[in-house]
Amino acid sequence: MAFRSIAIGLAALLAAGGCTATRDFHGYVPDQALPTDIKPVEDTRSSVLARLGSPSTTSIFDDKLWVYMSSTREYYAYYYPRVIQREIVAIQFDENDVVSDVLVYDVDDGRVVDYNSRVTPTRGRELGILEQLFGTIGRLPQQLPGQRDPRQPGQ
Repeated sequence: MAFRSIAIGLAALLAAGGCTATRDFHGYVPDQALPTDIKPVEDTRSSVLARLGSPSTTSIFDDKLWVYMSSTREYYAYYYPRVIQREIVAIQFDENDVVSDVLVYDVDDGRVVDYNSRVTPTRGRELGILEQLFGTIGRLPQQLPGQRDPRQPGQ
């Protein structure tokens, strides 16, 4: 009886352990200074680089915009991961390499992109499941193994 209660207790602990979430961190992880500590007009490009390090990405067309991105995702068993925290800090510089603006975005500022779900139609007809399973029953092969194909010259 005691063995049964211990086994049930262990099974309950294992089942509860499977429900715990695992967290995954991506992107910029600040060491000492936060990207939001950068002050416009006071900081320069070199002071930002010294305090924060290299940015996650820069602007494509010019290097007047540096972006520091970080996100935290949570996984539960077989469910899709869920973003629980996201921070994107965009630091803009002027012509003199002085910080002109610091923009902060979080999860609430994101947008869901709806992909077009149209499917290109294919020619022919669609086979049902039974026709796919039993469609070749009773059909003989055109050529038996080891036999020469008369339609192909040179064999």
